Amino acid sequence: MTEPTRIYQKFNSFVEMSHAETEDAQALLRIDSLYSKLGELNFDESKKDVIEKACNALLKPQEASDNPRFKLESYITQEILHQNKEDLPRYLYYRYRYETNFQNFIIDEFPPSVQVEVSSICNYRCVFCYQTDSALTSPKNEHMGLMSVDLFKQVIDELEGNCDQVTIASRGEPLINRNISEMLAYTEGKFVAFKINTNAWFLDEKKSHAILESGVNNLVFSVDAATEPLYSQLRVNGNLERVVKNIRLFQDIRKKHYPNSKILTRASGVKVSTEQSFEEMEGFWGDLVDQVAFVDYNPWENTYERPINDISQPCSDLWRRTFVWFNGFVNPCDVDYRSFLTTGNIKNASLAEIWSGEKYSQLRDAHLNNRRSEQSPCNRCTLV
Repeated sequence: MTEPTRIYQKFNSFVEMSHAETEDAQALLRIDSLYSKLGELNFDESKKDVIEKACNALLKPQEASDNPRFKLESYITQEILHQNKEDLPRYLYYRYRYETNFQNFIIDEFPPSVQVEVSSICNYRCVFCYQTDSALTSPKNEHMGLMSVDLFKQVIDELEGNCDQVTIASRGEPLINRNISEMLAYTEGKFVAFKINTNAWFLDEKKSHAILESGVNNLVFSVDAATEPLYSQLRVNGNLERVVKNIRLFQDIRKKHYPNSKILTRASGVKVSTEQSFEEMEGFWGDLVDQVAFVDYNPWENTYERPINDISQPCSDLWRRTFVWFNGFVNPCDVDYRSFLTTGNIKNASLAEIWSGEKYSQLRDAHLNNRRSEQSPCNRCTLV
């Protein structure tokens, strides 16, 4: 008898997490204060309605059975406390939709979250990553490249005022782009939930200042281990000593030059081996970052070779986020890292048009109508 396919729940991806002490009561006070002044917000009624639902879900969780997954998780508490008072409504508008739209299959004009790939190139070959697939990294297949500054600005211009959660990351290492400092400068003050995922190999003094001067709210260091040789075994081509040195430099610059910075830093690993110890991770990285976490392992390094599975549940990503590759192509996920499911290109259509366009609609319909098995590579993917 075969075992059932193990499902990867995107909405429940943290395996373990620790952080500086959070104050749920203080966060709830901020929510309550906002709730009492909803009528004064300069938002249209549809947005105020979403913000009101978010406040109700957090303030009265016993009455929020229709959306049980939107709750005051510890990392959400920290993000709330790190928001400027005037930005809190925008944060809740994004976060509530990100957590609940997929539960109710709601499609807004813009996705709640967008990942912008400024580089599909990476200097690492982590054992659990699709960068180990030569079909992705071979130059002849044209999947490798760097986003131009002009294209980046086009994407940011469309997202500003329409989408408040932007992550600079996807298939590659973002800091490898030689224009990353100029790109980050262009984002200053435009988003309330702006994140970068990096392996920290290229995190030098210039890039540290660029990050701290920009609109970055969350900086995630992908590290996976706290000791050698395990670090280099998992993060092939990496060097723990160099990464630690770079992160220390960043924190020194932050402390000396940006003492009022509200950026949240995280050391994050993929829980892929029994040799990985969260206690070691916490003990080693805890003094260098605000949060330490392991996320669940999603076997995407060989998506296209995995067996077809029997998962019929719709993929949450189709309602909560999208990806813009370095060359402008829009993809519904990065488990499909070879872009079988590309839905359009922002050089030819707006992101809003692509998000609600025919290709996206057909894919969502297939997932909703028990035809996920007909979509490749959805029929081999375990993410819901």
